[in-house]
Amino acid sequence: MANTRSAEKNIRKTKARTAHNQSVKSRIRTARKRVLAAVEKGDPKAAAAELSAFASLADKAAKTKILHKNAASRLKSRLSKKLKGVGEAAPAAPAKKAAKKAAKKKAK
Repeated sequence: MANTRSAEKNIRKTKARTAHNQSVKSRIRTARKRVLAAVEKGDPKAAAAELSAFASLADKAAKTKILHKNAASRLKSRLSKKLKGVGEAAPAAPAKKAAKKAAKKKAK
């Protein structure tokens, strides 16, 4: 129980801040789930777009100290590692580039 008006105000401020921080954390968890869902589908473009949105949310939360900066970095790193695995599932594009490069060298 607060004894002073300032203590009562601090309680109100804490409740408001807690509610805001919870909503930010919830958005981060949802964004992370969207990245994982896109990775599971095997769609690298969609996963990359979702990862970008997740990274933005995580960085903003770290900047305002809702999430620790190392925690944000760790989450982004783990998700980007999973995204990299999705790209390896279809290595057709890099092979085509290498073939074109070799053909150009032979033509010269």
